[in-house]
Amino acid sequence: MTRSHLTRTRTALTTLAFGTALLSLAACGVGGGAGETKEARRTGEVAGAITFRTLQLKPKYTAYVQGVIDSFEAKYPEVKVTWEDVPGDGYNEKLVADAQAGALPDVVNLSTDSFQLLGDRGMLADVAALDGDVAKDYVPGAWEQFKLPGKGDGVFAYPWYVTPEVLTYNKDLFLQAGLDPDRPPTSIEQFFDYAEQIAARSGGRFSAFMADPKGRLPGDWQKMGVPILDAQGRRFTFDTDRAVAWVERMKDLYAKGAMPKESLLKADDINQLYGSGKLVFGPGSPGFVRDIKQNAPQVYDRTRVAGAVTGRLGHIGIYAQSLGIRKDTKHVDAAAEFAKWVTNGPNQVEFSKKATIYPSNAQGLADPHFADRGDGKDAETLARAIGAEQLKTAALDANTPVQWTNQVGDAVVREVQKAIQGEQDARTAVRKAQEEANKLLAAGSAK
Repeated sequence: MTRSHLTRTRTALTTLAFGTALLSLAACGVGGGAGETKEARRTGEVAGAITFRTLQLKPKYTAYVQGVIDSFEAKYPEVKVTWEDVPGDGYNEKLVADAQAGALPDVVNLSTDSFQLLGDRGMLADVAALDGDVAKDYVPGAWEQFKLPGKGDGVFAYPWYVTPEVLTYNKDLFLQAGLDPDRPPTSIEQFFDYAEQIAARSGGRFSAFMADPKGRLPGDWQKMGVPILDAQGRRFTFDTDRAVAWVERMKDLYAKGAMPKESLLKADDINQLYGSGKLVFGPGSPGFVRDIKQNAPQVYDRTRVAGAVTGRLGHIGIYAQSLGIRKDTKHVDAAAEFAKWVTNGPNQVEFSKKATIYPSNAQGLADPHFADRGDGKDAETLARAIGAEQLKTAALDANTPVQWTNQVGDAVVREVQKAIQGEQDARTAVRKAQEEANKLLAAGSAK
């Protein structure tokens, strides 16, 4: 359902690490614009030694990744790929250290945060410029996600594996709350209506969903048509009646018991709560369905899957990992061709069959594996098919913009939490949140 739910199956990069990384870059003179690093140009020669960094794929996916490398080197014998895999803890800090030392890899696996960290500072090559026709190879929503404000049509990473939103829910608890399991909510507003009825009928035995405002924002606001940023991407503009209405509704639902009280201030184990039958709506990640199948089979049998809750725009969000190219790589042809090789259709399909992920590659997503619904009863099979269907039309509207950093998210959540708990009114909370967010945005732009 929410961004944090999508990222639960990916390595979490801490807010502290990200904030430290930003400060370190600025303090050490690495925080300049794109003009400070000379961009490599194609030569037509696919040759040279390149480094490839991934994020926590060993040892589970060692054979797969090494196989991709081996096949690439067989096709391009003049290229030597050195693969390094690093743990998630401190990943952004390592990127900073490498940037300071001029030692970034030629091809680097980036999450949303690390993409913003390097991209905003002009350290990634414009892959749209390197490959003029490559955009058609990828799902539009994934390709568009790696644009940067003020950089026109430039795209600064190749989309790799992606995760779409889906809706997961316990059909038995639906029935106990007087809801029809065959009619799940389809909009944010309807989702809240269902949550209110669940709170009224559950008698405190179970809750509807996790409060988790950091995970829900800015996605819920975007789906409701709240303008997050101005047209230039230079100021936050979410202080609107719709955003205020969202906070007021969350406050009301929280007071009525639609969410576990403790979930407002700390991240509980949502898998454990859902797996023990105490939560109606589970995380909106297809990977979650597999986890429940393995760890809570009785609840898995009661689990239904549907298309993601949308909003006024009719769009869902997607969470994407990407492969960035070091802007001043000495072997840009080798680096670009290798990134395209890793993210091509066949290689992404093979990876997706080993992990609960989806190809960002349009050809890969068209593979029959993703259309198979089986007998229509198995939740994991349905989640895979529904997720793939949504990816084909997923748009950027519900994706977190790069300006919404962890620091911005924390600042917004602090004010929203106060309002949900009744410590300040909703309108004041949204106004203060926007003021704090714009301070952070201005400070980041000045570095």
